[in-house]
Amino acid sequence: MRKLWLVFAQSATVTLGVLLAIGALKPGLLPWHHPVVVIRQADPAPTAPATASYRSAAAKARRSVVNIFTSKEIRAPASPFGNDPLFRYFFGERFAPTRPERVSSLGSGVIVSPDGYILTNNHVVEAADEIQVALDDGRTVPGKIVGTDPDTDLAVIKVDLTHLPAITFGDSSRARVGDVVLAIGNPFGVGQTVTMGIISALGRNNLGIDTFENFIQTDAAINPGNSGGALVDTNGDLLGINSAIYSQSGGSLGIGFAIPVSIARQVMQQIIEHGRVIRGWIGVEVQDITPDLADAFRLSGTNGSLIAGVLRGGPADHAGIRPGDILVAVNGHPVRDAEGMLNQVAALTPGTRAMLTIMRQGKARTIGVTVGRRPRAADVQPDANRPGQ
Repeated sequence: MRKLWLVFAQSATVTLGVLLAIGALKPGLLPWHHPVVVIRQADPAPTAPATASYRSAAAKARRSVVNIFTSKEIRAPASPFGNDPLFRYFFGERFAPTRPERVSSLGSGVIVSPDGYILTNNHVVEAADEIQVALDDGRTVPGKIVGTDPDTDLAVIKVDLTHLPAITFGDSSRARVGDVVLAIGNPFGVGQTVTMGIISALGRNNLGIDTFENFIQTDAAINPGNSGGALVDTNGDLLGINSAIYSQSGGSLGIGFAIPVSIARQVMQQIIEHGRVIRGWIGVEVQDITPDLADAFRLSGTNGSLIAGVLRGGPADHAGIRPGDILVAVNGHPVRDAEGMLNQVAALTPGTRAMLTIMRQGKARTIGVTVGRRPRAADVQPDANRPGQ
């Protein structure tokens, strides 16, 4: 009996040793083994840049982007029938009394100087009688309009604060299609938001949005409330001021437009210095040259701009420019189309003399014109189909 017990004890010891050896060397072979999942955690490296992250650019630029809240008083119909045209037809305006009503809107802006100047869109602050500016640090202060430029949809407002985080201006002339950009603003009033996309196109014009158009097109999400916000590059430098979207629903469809910083800077400086933008003007209405017009005027191409009308007593009239002339160059710089001609003349300094090259009856001639000052948009009502300059 004792011998059997000794054999059993030795067998159990050997078996236990074998199992321990298997458990150490090949744990997966044991049926009761529970696998252990090993997770590799990266070492924290706060100074190392994150892969494919634009957080540095966003952090740099977002401090300079503000939320703008405006309000104005309008006259709303006091009667529910006040807007009914049939009611007005039979009973007249005197039976449709109005009552004052205050409406609010929102937008964005960009701090462009430490002493409180903020660049935004004209349509954000247009006709507003109260402006509140919410800074990224949580402060909310009143703002006042320094000046506006409806022709480019830009405006400058000011707050009575100093040492503000002004944005760094980039070089929009170096932007290329495909560059990554960030749009920063306050869409739908949800708070400051950063979206990412690329530059989809450059030099967009003839959109009918503004008088002077040279937009950067982007697919970075821009929604109502983003107007006046910043479009920045991956360094956080300002490339443009978000201005408009193409949308059938009111939301982003991936087609947004920003005013290049090269234009915004010029407009901003003139508004701060003069309270308005001073542009050249010669007093003509122009239109693009179509292939049919080119055939009719026996032109070799469609470059140039047709003088469709001349303002009596204006600079062009005094210089002898006539309707039907084809403007092909301004101070030796070729004119591509009506939009280009508009920008070229606007860049001229009022009071200076410009040399215009025209085609008249198939012959080229150069005429000197004393450049005038472009009237304010509110002072003129040009033909909607013909740019006035």
